[in-house]
Formats: sequence, C-alpha cells, structure tokens
Amino acid sequence: MSINYMYAQEFNYYIEKLKISNLDSVNNYKTNPRLNEEEKNYIQKQIFLIKKGEVTAPKKDNDNSILNNLLKGDYYLFKKNTNDSLSFNYYVEALKSSEEKNDTLLITESCRKIMLQLYKSRRAVEVYPTYLKIYKNFLYDNNEKANYIFYYYNHQTTITRIATINELKDGLKLAHKASNKYLQGKFNQLIGLFYQYYINELDSALTHQFKAKRIFEKKPYTLFVNELYGVNANIGLMYQGKGELDIAQSYFEEASKINIPNYKYLEKVKIRGLLATNYYLKKDYKKAYDYIIEQNKYLDTLNEYDKANKVNEINTKYKTAKKEKENLILESKRKRNQNIAIGLASSLALGSIIAFLLFKSTKRKQKLAEQEKEIETQKLTTVLKEQELNAIDAMIEGQEKERQRIANDLHDDLGGLMTTVKWHFNALKENGSTELYDKTNTLLDEAYQKIRSVSHAKNSGVIAKQGLLKAVKEMANKVSVANRLEIEVIDHGLENRLENSLELTIFRIIQELTANTIKHAQATETNIHITNHDDSLNIMVEDNGIGFNPNQITKTSKGMGISSIDKRVEHLNGKMTIESEIYKGTTIIIDIPL
Repeated sequence: MSINYMYAQEFNYYIEKLKISNLDSVNNYKTNPRLNEEEKNYIQKQIFLIKKGEVTAPKKDNDNSILNNLLKGDYYLFKKNTNDSLSFNYYVEALKSSEEKNDTLLITESCRKIMLQLYKSRRAVEVYPTYLKIYKNFLYDNNEKANYIFYYYNHQTTITRIATINELKDGLKLAHKASNKYLQGKFNQLIGLFYQYYINELDSALTHQFKAKRIFEKKPYTLFVNELYGVNANIGLMYQGKGELDIAQSYFEEASKINIPNYKYLEKVKIRGLLATNYYLKKDYKKAYDYIIEQNKYLDTLNEYDKANKVNEINTKYKTAKKEKENLILESKRKRNQNIAIGLASSLALGSIIAFLLFKSTKRKQKLAEQEKEIETQKLTTVLKEQELNAIDAMIEGQEKERQRIANDLHDDLGGLMTTVKWHFNALKENGSTELYDKTNTLLDEAYQKIRSVSHAKNSGVIAKQGLLKAVKEMANKVSVANRLEIEVIDHGLENRLENSLELTIFRIIQELTANTIKHAQATETNIHITNHDDSLNIMVEDNGIGFNPNQITKTSKGMGISSIDKRVEHLNGKMTIESEIYKGTTIIIDIPL
C-alpha cells in the first residue's frame, strides 16, 4: 500500500525505531537539526515510556495537535491512577486528526495505542472490533501486521485452537522479520498459554515461556521487565501443575520481587494467591496463611465476607496442624489418658461446629434483613428523585411552551395588526401630509422589526430545528464574545440528531456547566468535547481556570448548580466525574447511555 507522511522523513525514521524499542538508533535525536521541538518532545517521552513505564504530564494541555493528544493519552493510561476514559478520548482524537491528514504512520501509531488501551483495561468489548478494523486497513509493514495478529487473537472468544497457534506462529515470524524483540516475547508468551490451557502440552508451553523469559531479560527497560512478572507466574503454574512445587515456588517468588507499577495491583494479588496455594499444597499452612493476609492488602475490592472465609479456612488449617503436633507430643507423655483426650477433643470440635453453624445462620439472616431494608430505602429515594426530576422537566416544558405562545402572539396577532395600520397610513398618503406620513411610516417599520426580533428571540432554543450541536456552538460563540472566554466545541460522531427531549436536557447540562465556568473558574479557555460512541454519549468540559478541591464540593453546594446537573445526569442513567486541582483547571466528564 502507498504510505503518506505529514512529518519530515527524519521524524518518521525515529518513530519506526521506537516502535520496535530500538533505542540505540535514536540517541542523537536531540542534536538533529531537522527535528522541531514538538517532534523532539514526543521522541523524548516515548523513550521515557519504554525505559520507565510512564509519561510526564504534557506541558501544553490545551494543545490539540496529533502528537500532543497521543502524549496526553499516554499520560492518563500509564499514570498511577489510570483514567481510561480520558486516555481513550485523546487517542481517538489523535486518530481522527491523523485520518484527516491521511498520515499512514500516525494512523497506525494511534491505532496501536488504542488497541493497547483496550487490551489493558478490557473496556467496552464491542468497541474493540471497530478500531481493529481501522487498523487492518493501514498495515504497511511486518511490524504492524504482527501487532494486528497479536491483538486480533487476544480478542477472539471462539477460536480453533490448533489453527490459532499456527496463526500466532506466523505472527511470531513477522515479529522476527521486523526485529521487534518485545513483540517476539509477547508472542512466545501467548503461544505458551495456548499450549498450556487449550492443548495441555506443558513441555511445549514451557519451551515458549522460557523463550519469552530470555527475550525480556535481555533488555533492562521497564517495558520488558514488567512482562517478566507474568512469564514467571505462568512458568510457576506449569511446574505446580506437574507437582514440582519447589520449582514452582522459586518462579512465583521471582515474580513477586519485580517492582511492577501500582496500577497492576491485581497482578500483585494474583502472585500472592499463587504463593499461598503453593504453600497450601506443600502443607505449610503458616506461610499460606501469611500470603493470604498479604494478598488481602491489595484485594480491597472483594467482599469482606468472602475474604474472611478465605483467611479463616487457611487459619483453621494452620491451627489444626499446630494442634495435631501438640497432640502427638501429649500422646507420647500421656498414653494412659489417650481415650479421654480424644473424646474431649471430639466433643469440643462438635460443639465448635454447631456453634459456628448457628452463628453463621444468624449472621446470614441479619444480612438479608439489612439488604431488604436497604432495597426499600433505595426504592423510596428513587421515587423522590423521579418526582423531583419530573417537576424540573415539567417546568422546562412549560417555559418552552410559554416562549412559543408569546412568539406566536407577537408574530401572528400584533404583527398582523401593525401591517394593517401601515396599510391605513398608505391611504393617508394620498390625502394627508407627506412629511407626517413619512415619519409615521418609519416608526411603524421600526416597531414591526422589533416585534419580529422579539418573536425570533423568544422562539429560539434547542427544540427548534437547529439541533443540539448547532445550539451548543451558537451558545459558545455568544459566550466567547460576551465574556472574553474562548470556547471551542469539539464533536465526534454527531452526524445524526438525537431524540428532541434528550437534546434539550443535554443542552441545559452544558449550558449550566458553561455558566459555572463563567461565574467561578476565571478561565480564558474552555473546550467542550461531545463524542457519540453509538451506545453512549460522552461530554467533557475542561477549562484552564483556577480550579478547586472536588472533596469540598457536595451535590447540594449552592451557587454551582451541582445538584441540578447531577439530577439531570442521574435521570438519564448517566455518570458524572469531576477532576480538578487548585490553579490547574477543571475537567468534568459525563457519560450518558443511549
């Protein structure tokens, strides 16, 4: 296929090297006179991402160039508290601009980052094929073809096992031709998993996992080192399945020593669970118990009752083993009292079991009662919210009808009357004073034009024929002029109109958010993003104002309209997120299902 480039050939050369992690070939980028500052900044941050596994915040957050949007996507994807929604939106904006420029290299760069984001977060399974299809149309070299195969077979849920392994091996060959070591390691890791779980050939699985391990160990970069975590865990699982528990333990411990990023806490949970299981199989219940406790430090999202059961199960095994050891010592010293000790122990055990079952039954009944009470409370709250929202909607509908009535009265009744009066004055012209006629006629024209202006002004709104997007843009244009605030409206996927009442509610929400910016933010720039994802609508309003502490804002806060906005969003089954820092601006994100 033909390849189009927007940037200079030198920049494209560096991108080609970076995408295969060949950092030795890009060392001279700072002294290359043919690169501008934007290009050098992008190269620098991609190098840092490979070496350290993170990207610093972009210097120009209001810069919506392709490269800066890609960097903003990287920042939100790899920072400590990942923001999948923002990351995805910035990558999509970069892809959209790349397609408008018809830049093959930047289209594939954007697509690979989108696929990585969806692969890492497993967000919106139905979105995955859309961007995979776009990516497929721009596979211009072996590296891109290999990446496509990797992401395609990671997404498939119904696949032919042997055929898939052969396809993955073809992808591995392409990764070798492209000299992409990282992708070679990922393919070997994935092939090993298919041999392990689908065909149950542990020897073949281990062969590929060890190949992946050797590849990732050769590079000191964080991008490669982080992958050793999963590889070592997979190898340990295979040895555990073969019953070689000591070898399995060594690989689990090697994985646990790798300092992976904080956002990979689930993998930290996984490795501690594997170690606990391994010690449990070795009947070392004390260490199994210790690893369960450590695992629970990371597993704060699980149900507390389930966690207690797991801890109690291991703890019981540990205490039982300890008790058995004490009983053996006691047995050697007190042989004569053996029958009495066994009978007493049995009675205590039976009594404990009965007490535990009674306690558990009581707790379950209490929990069910609390849940029923909470459900009734939620139902009541829902009814009250619906009543309040219905009142708001009725008020809005009444206002719109009143505007329409006034507009019709002004235009049809009073406008017609003024026209009739003017006709009378035309008759007066023939018999009366010409000077008096001209003055009177001028006043009538002026009055008629004012009536038309009031009529048109009263008749304007979202429910008119212009639609949501045009109404928002007109509002932004008027506010920009009136308040010395530059507002840019960025839309994606809004080619078709939404349902009229939905457009009205969304317009009121954006109008209220804009009013907040004018009243409180002291901002000079505001961006309004409206993105239609087929099954959901994403609204993001961001400004460069003084910001605030979101923890000090409540839904009942006066003066900021938070309660009104939140009720409208809840009525649409949507979700609102507020991100702000003092002197660093504010971003409000609203997701509404369609």
